[in-house]
Amino acid sequence: MKNTVFKNVLALLLVGVSFWAHSQNVLRVSSIPDEAPTELQRKFKPLGEYLTKETGLKVEFTPVTDYAAVVEALATSKIDMAWLGGFTYIQAKQRTNGTAKPIIQRKEDATFTSKIIVPQTSSIKSLSDLKGKVFAFGSPSSTSGHLMPRSFMMQNGLNPDEDFKNIAFSGAHDATIAFVASGKAEAGALNASVLDKLTEAQNPNALKVRVLATTPPFFDYNWTVRGDLDPAVVKKITDAFLKLDASNPEYKELMDLQRTTKYIETKSSNYDNIEKAGKAAGLIK
Repeated sequence: MKNTVFKNVLALLLVGVSFWAHSQNVLRVSSIPDEAPTELQRKFKPLGEYLTKETGLKVEFTPVTDYAAVVEALATSKIDMAWLGGFTYIQAKQRTNGTAKPIIQRKEDATFTSKIIVPQTSSIKSLSDLKGKVFAFGSPSSTSGHLMPRSFMMQNGLNPDEDFKNIAFSGAHDATIAFVASGKAEAGALNASVLDKLTEAQNPNALKVRVLATTPPFFDYNWTVRGDLDPAVVKKITDAFLKLDASNPEYKELMDLQRTTKYIETKSSNYDNIEKAGKAAGLIK
């Protein structure tokens, strides 16, 4: 009997040690689904391979279906690191009692903007002309697809909840362009980077819209880690990102897909204005 109990305890310990050892060699990563799943996978593949090579950790990317799932996965330690927008980071900060830590961002994310678009043939000429229209945001938790353009419009005397005929949430930036191009919405908001990418690629939907207005710049996307991730691992990840240089041919595909020229370190206080905008818009308590 004693031998059986001992063997069972030993087996459980070995399973725990095995899981611990496995988790120490794997970096579990996810991302807010701000674009189509196939595009997110395409963008992440070379970055994941690079991080594996630089950190010595096996990088596993797990896609999710909505923004809230990423925040919850980070808060419950189901993932180690996540690509978040500024608004989603604030949600993760609140959900983790301030332990989630943003560590790195693209240089471009320090001066990010959102675009408000309308169809090329639309008679809409100003923000005030949006009154009574059907308007498309991205995800409710999107920084550049919802919070910041909403805040911008409110500062310019337009209350989306009262002044629009209807608000639609497309779920992603590329979907917002499709909504506006097809007439499903008469105007919409999305981030400048996705609009530029699709316009450069001569995307049919992007060619059917034009920019009505651009928000002031704000801090947006970042890579955030769970608060109890090993500091040595965090340093490896940070160093790997900082090593990337768009002028190095070895990293050209990776950097082009990420739409950046370099990465810079970031910190929680960079997103204080996002938190203020969220509270002012009633989207954050």
